[in-house]
Amino acid sequence: MALDPSAREANIRDSIKRYFVQNLYDTEGLEVMFDKSLSTPNLVGKAVDRWVVVNFGSMELGSSSELYLNIFVCSRQDAEGFKLAQTRDKVVGCLSDTTKTDSMARIPFYKSSATEAWTLIGALIVPEVVEGPQFEAEDMTKYKQLTVRLFWSAKV
Repeated sequence: MALDPSAREANIRDSIKRYFVQNLYDTEGLEVMFDKSLSTPNLVGKAVDRWVVVNFGSMELGSSSELYLNIFVCSRQDAEGFKLAQTRDKVVGCLSDTTKTDSMARIPFYKSSATEAWTLIGALIVPEVVEGPQFEAEDMTKYKQLTVRLFWSAKV
C-alpha cells in the first residue's frame, strides 16, 4: 500500500527545500545548503561570507505530524557579528508571518514529482523557533543554531 502524499518524506523534504531556496537564495541571495552540518559552501570563484545550512531532524508521523529542523545561520569575516545578525533576521523573517493572527508561517506543502507539475496539498506550520546563542568556530566562522518545529496533518 502506497503512502498518502501527506506522509511521504520526499514531499516534506522537497517542499522545505523549495521554500528555503525561493525565500533565501532566490530572493535574498544567501547560499543555502541541506544536511551538511556546519560546512562552508564550496563555490568555485565565489567567496561566501554568509550562508544558511538546513538539517532535517527527527520526525513523528501521525494525524498531527511533527518535524524538527536544525538551521545554522553562518557568517565569516564578521568581527562584530553584524552580518550574522542580518542573516539571522532574514531566516527568522521567513519563519514567521505577522500578517496572520497567530504569527505562524505556513510553508507550502507539495506533492513533488521529477516528471510532473508539483501539486499543492497543504501547509507545514511553523509554531516555534528556538534560537541558540552565537558561537565562533576555530576557523572564525560565527554561527547560531535555530531549532524549528513544524507540524501538519498527515494521513497515516
